[in-house]
Amino acid sequence: MRAGIDRRAMALLSGGHLATDFANGALPALIPYFKERFDLSYTLAALLMLGSTASSSIIQPLFGLLSDRRGALWLLPLGVSLAGIGIALASDAPSYGVVFALVVVSGFGVAAYHPEGSKFAAFVSGRRRASGMSAFSVGGNLGFALGPIAAGVAVAAIGLRGGLLLAVPGLVVGAVLIARRRYLAGFVPDEAARSAVADAPNQPRALAILLGVIALRSCTWYGLITFVPLWEVSLGHSKSHGDHLLSLMLLVGGVGTLAAGQLADRIGRRPVLIASLVATPALTAGFIVFGGVAGAVCLAFVGVSVVGTFGVTMVMSQEYLPAKIGMASGLSIGMSVGIGGFGAVALGAVADSVDLRAAMWLAAAVPVLAVALGVMLPSSRRGAEVRLRPVSDL
Repeated sequence: MRAGIDRRAMALLSGGHLATDFANGALPALIPYFKERFDLSYTLAALLMLGSTASSSIIQPLFGLLSDRRGALWLLPLGVSLAGIGIALASDAPSYGVVFALVVVSGFGVAAYHPEGSKFAAFVSGRRRASGMSAFSVGGNLGFALGPIAAGVAVAAIGLRGGLLLAVPGLVVGAVLIARRRYLAGFVPDEAARSAVADAPNQPRALAILLGVIALRSCTWYGLITFVPLWEVSLGHSKSHGDHLLSLMLLVGGVGTLAAGQLADRIGRRPVLIASLVATPALTAGFIVFGGVAGAVCLAFVGVSVVGTFGVTMVMSQEYLPAKIGMASGLSIGMSVGIGGFGAVALGAVADSVDLRAAMWLAAAVPVLAVALGVMLPSSRRGAEVRLRPVSDL
């Protein structure tokens, strides 16, 4: 039984996560350009985010179920490649409808990668599951942070057609994952380990509460991802300034992910999660009120409190449903992404009917409800450890 994380395997999985969420993260940076090109309302602009988040979330549990029943290692290269191709073609699409359809295609790729990737991240983490899942999450965080930067640079230099370059990371990483598929397959637990995990008791009520926490937190998160660039434009700043703030939030959040995982392995998942939920409303309010450097600092720490605990909530979901960790991962990620997209559209409607400031304040208020649910969570136990077969470097 491994005591620690297999670093080479984790690098492959985290690299795939980076490339997948690179494509996903490029969309918020493209939205202001789509809004200008197609003369979109705030609601229609947010609907693009919903198309992405809904398509990348609703079917994630189905991919997770497929993974639990039969294994689906092929989803890793397929998912990362499809995510990149979809967003790249969307950037130069001729109409709003075609953009929306291609954003949905990219979302399907995201949905395909995450449950299988997070399941294998658990396999290669040994006893340090929270730390391992945090390392896996860092790849996604970095990808989501680099996506807006790369999209902004490409579009500013070449125009929207420059977004076609966004397909490159996904295609390259997809090819690497195909080449290394036999190596990753060596981490699948043996039959005895799978039987031991199958006998572990599930905690469906705790999982339901956790999914509620994730859903509420994600309304704020995806609201900020969608509207921070538009908020900065409304204040008279450039589109690129908003993209840079978005990347700052995601990059600092990635650093927070590593710290949160280490802390969760030491003192427990629940205390780390509740502390992050308490901090999120105050930090979001600070970004709105202060602006400037102080506001940017607040926004960066929103990234720490929200992004930093994505890995923690994923591990908690797997520990609440230990016999079906693919399904648990799909529900956890799918809920966070899907409900967040609906929340972004609701905030867009508030921005259209009242103003953008009201929508931002609503985004700051929602996590208060998540705190009330969070205190109801039981401590998540460690799921049954999996014994790994010997691995050959094939």
